[in-house]
Amino acid sequence: MTWDTKTQEKFKSMISKIPIFHRHITEEAVVKQAQENALLRKADKIEEVDVIGAFFTDVPSPFYSMMIRLLEQSSFDYKKYGFPKNGNHKK
Repeated sequence: MTWDTKTQEKFKSMISKIPIFHRHITEEAVVKQAQENALLRKADKIEEVDVIGAFFTDVPSPFYSMMIRLLEQSSFDYKKYGFPKNGNHKK
């Protein structure tokens, strides 16, 4: 599936800031979930809302605060899409 160019740039920037030992698994999990999110929206490309939703779905609690910080540093406006939502991250 194709990506919105700006979203992909932000995503790559964020992934590059994740500790090396978590980077690959995070990238795989988020890309997979973002694709599923886009398909659920019946979209033809992955957009910011899909990536943000994927991060909030797949990030375990111990990494939640780091994820928030990295989303903000990478210019992802998660609040625009109503995140965080109660009970939206793994414990």
